[in-house]
Amino acid sequence: MGMLENSLNKETGRRSEEEVGLTESPVYQLVPWCFVAGCMPFFSCHLLFPTECRDEFRRLMTELCSETLILTFEICHTDVKTTFCSFLSGLGGTCVNVGCIPKKLMHQAALLGQALQDSRKFGWQFTEEVKHNWMTMTESVQNYIGSLNWGYRVALRDKKVTYENAYGEFVGPHTIKATNKKGIEKLYTAERFIIATGERPRYLGIPGDKEYCVSSDDLFSLPYCPGKTLVVGASYVALECAGFLAGLGLDVTVMVRSILLRGFDQDMANRIGEYMKEHGVNFIREFVPIKVEQVEEGTPGILKVTAKSTAGDQMIEGEYNTVLLAIGRDPCTRKIGLDKVKVNINEKTGKIPVNDEEQTNVPYIYAIGDILQDKLELTPVAIQAGRLLVQRLYAGATTKCDYVNVPTTVFTPLEYGACGYSEETAVEKFGEENIEVYHSHFWPLEWTVPSRDNNKCYAKIICNIQDNERVIGFHVLGPNAGEVTQGFATAIKCGLTKEQLDSTVGIHPVCAEVCIQNHLKAHGILG
Repeated sequence: MGMLENSLNKETGRRSEEEVGLTESPVYQLVPWCFVAGCMPFFSCHLLFPTECRDEFRRLMTELCSETLILTFEICHTDVKTTFCSFLSGLGGTCVNVGCIPKKLMHQAALLGQALQDSRKFGWQFTEEVKHNWMTMTESVQNYIGSLNWGYRVALRDKKVTYENAYGEFVGPHTIKATNKKGIEKLYTAERFIIATGERPRYLGIPGDKEYCVSSDDLFSLPYCPGKTLVVGASYVALECAGFLAGLGLDVTVMVRSILLRGFDQDMANRIGEYMKEHGVNFIREFVPIKVEQVEEGTPGILKVTAKSTAGDQMIEGEYNTVLLAIGRDPCTRKIGLDKVKVNINEKTGKIPVNDEEQTNVPYIYAIGDILQDKLELTPVAIQAGRLLVQRLYAGATTKCDYVNVPTTVFTPLEYGACGYSEETAVEKFGEENIEVYHSHFWPLEWTVPSRDNNKCYAKIICNIQDNERVIGFHVLGPNAGEVTQGFATAIKCGLTKEQLDSTVGIHPVCAEVCIQNHLKAHGILG
């Protein structure tokens, strides 16, 4: 096994170039600026830009994830020529290939199944039983992702961005070594660097996890129906995957170590868990797997999971066709030579601390995206941070990224949209006596005819009493929660108050209408 294959095996657990999707490496070029960026399904890639030959290239980047693509296109508005260095195929990074895009499409597949059930009450008649075909879905999803990959490649060409295939790591101040799949090494120097290497799935470190378990990265292109599935974890990825798998008619169990959706509003998180449980998702609370064994080979086969209680010595066992690990992701920062240039990282998490301008402790090195310490791990946040960073570096702008008033949506069966503070963080920052919570349940009109769940959809706003009841937190559970939240996010950034919300005329009859009728006072989980 060669040097590059050794690196691949250590970083990804894959032993061949084919398994990680390497592409041909183009001819080396010198450039005057450098990005170290992007994480793909199983590995990290890097963006590079040396300082010599300013007339040749001004920037060279590695790894074509969403934020680095946006960085490239943003730079193309200036006179800076750009080169892109990516170690893997699949332009667009985690979000496009193994994240937001396939996740939302499979969530939509599950919603369509529910819509088919509802349609009978609206007069639609079916003469045959409706079934779901996993392979048809995954093939369609992967075909669409492939079209996005191709579109990005065409866009890079149209913008005259040189696309190269190499793995980069710092070897000294202002210097990166780029190694292609043939093991050919080139040195690049640059005045500034941007690190955007992203993250990759975390494993449990127990017997059988890497041999028999899959991650969400694997699930979206799994070449067979997963069957009876154990989802390990309580992150939004875990609950989203569990939700759409159950929506497709599969037997799904979620094993939770402690709480659901850590970092999100816990009132809303618990409501999501209750809804999923009522709709067929099983939950095993306060247990963690300690061993995974193969009982029977196959696609899928049969796996036996042994788990231990986190509250005592109780042990349980269960058999499943697929075990999906969704316990978080680790930043790709430990093997890119950051120690050679003295960039500080959190030794426990691998995250990189930065100031409010995404600058590390080394003045000429910046970082964006999921690898940042104490920042939201969301693709749109990374894109916004990257865009604003480029504008500050090249266009004289001064606007900094807002990491607080960030809208996001968890695509569980009952979608959850949020922007701003949770109740917990609002109390911590402003004090319980200084916040007020307004809330209301609602029943979507489209749920009434098929007699679907009443009083399960829910909305609440959190207001700062000491600041004219300014809305500092927005939370909604219900259909199309992301669409609802996106509009309110702009109002919140503009300083929306409760009085302004009350004075807004609602659109009837839509789900978002409830958000201007939050007239009931409550202290929710904090009371």
